[in-house]
Amino acid sequence: MSLTILTPLGALLAVGIVVPLVALLRARRKAVRVRDVLGVEQPGRRAVAGPLAALALGAALLGLAAAQPVFEWTRDRTVRTDAEAFVVVDVSRSMLARQGTDSPQRLERAREVATSVRAALPDVPVGIATLTDRVLPHLFPTTDQEVFQATLQRSIGIEKPPPRSSFATGATSLNALATLRGLRFFTPKSTARLAIVLTDGESQPVSNARLGGLFRRDPAIEVVFVQFWDEDERVYTRDVPEPQYLPDPSARSALDRLAASADGAVYSESQVDAATSKARELLGGGPSVVIGEQAGQLALAPYLAAAALLPFGLLLWRRDR
Repeated sequence: MSLTILTPLGALLAVGIVVPLVALLRARRKAVRVRDVLGVEQPGRRAVAGPLAALALGAALLGLAAAQPVFEWTRDRTVRTDAEAFVVVDVSRSMLARQGTDSPQRLERAREVATSVRAALPDVPVGIATLTDRVLPHLFPTTDQEVFQATLQRSIGIEKPPPRSSFATGATSLNALATLRGLRFFTPKSTARLAIVLTDGESQPVSNARLGGLFRRDPAIEVVFVQFWDEDERVYTRDVPEPQYLPDPSARSALDRLAASADGAVYSESQVDAATSKARELLGGGPSVVIGEQAGQLALAPYLAAAALLPFGLLLWRRDR
């Protein structure tokens, strides 16, 4: 950790204390002479020491703020050399469903969970893909969390790209997850592979045995499902529920069967901590390398400027008294 002064000459702002100090001392001498003439008792030294100290402290804090001190620190960034993960986000139209017009949509909640998952795997390269009746990559596994977040917010949207089928709200096909292996989403060097699938589970019929066999084939692709679903949710168009969409109550059991065939796990969106813990467990431990330094900094100027308000406020308070 180090302290850097960005604008050292800014500290000269503290010299401005000279003017009010001279004015205060002159006013003090004049007041002493007037009290002597009138025979009024002179105030104690504390009456002057307080304002002087407040002025000096306030000026010093403002001078330090103007100098712009910044704390900087670095730490090693490590990355697993054997592990990769994909967050697969369901972007079919049913992910527009929500409790009411003022409630967040399933996709919005899925984005929040994706952010939590990424934060829980800081040393693992993580990519982003979308799911409808096909799986398409938007970001291949990376340790850059800023790139991950930017992709999640700017590139992920309902039916982007649109499904090839003609289904309106039920275009999801979990069978498409087979392309995670068939299209080589993971690099050959990765032996610990994980897919975190964020979906409502409302899918066309699923070939559990086929998918399970693909996921278990060496090197296995571990799977964690997080379901976003509630029986009271609806898809709204202009604040009116679409009559053609109703939540599928069999969605959770379908996910459970698929997870069982793939030796995976299913969690509800309220179990994010458990889901991320499971993800870490499935990836286990492995070799890692240092890929650079992760830097951080804290600018102190705003805090010093705010602190300077306290002594100046004390002066105004004493003046009112």
